[in-house]
Amino acid sequence: MDEVLLRSLMPSVLTVLVRRGADFAAAEDAVQDALVEALRAWAADPSPSSSGGGGPMRDPKGWLITVAWRKFLDAARSDAARRRREDRVQDEPAPGPAPAVDDTLQLYFLCAHPSLTPASAVALTLRAVGGLTTRQIAQAYVVPEATMAQRISRAKRTVSGVRLDRPGDVATVLRVLYLVFNEGYSGDVDLAAEAIRLTRQLAARIDHPEVAGLLALMLLHHARRAARTASDGSLVPLAEQDRGRWDTASIAEGVGILQAALARDRLGEFQAQAAIAALHADAPTTEETDWVQIVEWYDELVRLTDSPVVRLNRAVAVGEADGPRAGLAALAALDASSPSSSSKGQSLPRHAAVAAYLHERDGDLATAARLYAEAAHNAPNLAERDHLTRQAARLNARRSR
Repeated sequence: MDEVLLRSLMPSVLTVLVRRGADFAAAEDAVQDALVEALRAWAADPSPSSSGGGGPMRDPKGWLITVAWRKFLDAARSDAARRRREDRVQDEPAPGPAPAVDDTLQLYFLCAHPSLTPASAVALTLRAVGGLTTRQIAQAYVVPEATMAQRISRAKRTVSGVRLDRPGDVATVLRVLYLVFNEGYSGDVDLAAEAIRLTRQLAARIDHPEVAGLLALMLLHHARRAARTASDGSLVPLAEQDRGRWDTASIAEGVGILQAALARDRLGEFQAQAAIAALHADAPTTEETDWVQIVEWYDELVRLTDSPVVRLNRAVAVGEADGPRAGLAALAALDASSPSSSSKGQSLPRHAAVAAYLHERDGDLATAARLYAEAAHNAPNLAERDHLTRQAARLNARRSR
């Protein structure tokens, strides 16, 4: 019995406790304690035959519910502040098959409640739905464990009074999962893989084309992961990646999921992003990329989101499809339409890097080198900073010859 299976059961176990009357914060703590006890029990004696009639191997979900409920009752009885609640607590239900009702979908909605900040929603989703420990989440986000514990505790208190049967917002859940995916890998937790697992779990519980679109997008991006960095850890741009290292099985799965979603004719932003990723994945070489169709998909994304980041990425695609000067014109149009046009849009992440690339393509090496250096200074992480610094140095070396 592996840890992944146990973690996949945790959302449904948690919702059972909440429906029995436990408040969310106490129920989540009890489920985490039950998970630890289960791992210890299986580690001590993993043989199915040793579990007897009531052991964890025979009915993992039922066992976890029983143990978690005991943990909750023990905590409630030992807490003087909860004495009144004990009057409402029924005697422990007899062990038996786990209830058929599954409120996992509602738990997704709860963890992405609008009252939570994005950082809190991500942390609570990883803890309550993903089953990760506070230490694992803290390591993944490179913050002290105590800081993450406080963040999760505040989040649990915030949603403790929210009922599970209230309708949720799928779009908010998807944004939270995408935030998890974009964190990539840190510590001992692969957050990209964890986001894919949670999105698969969500897709199994709700028939929604945007859920499928997000899953397809994650799979298509994740398929290129092995080729994104060199052996020394430096970034490898898409145009220079060894496409033989791309995961063709993930690409095929992502394309299949995307095609089924698009066939429903309910286009959303994640489907459009996945369509762009699929076009990149379909091209044998950078030169054979269908940039004209990619621009068309970016036009759809602009229509759906009117996002400056989308317009920035569209400028790159226009530069590839119609030449660098057309790309620079698209970039200038973005700057002119920016709410703070006096800043020339350069508060946008990677704006300077895009401008540098297009100016280099247009032959203006001096401007490109200056912009690469500016982009390096504002880079969000060390790997990007090193990459952009090398680009600036490369162009300065060419100019000095």
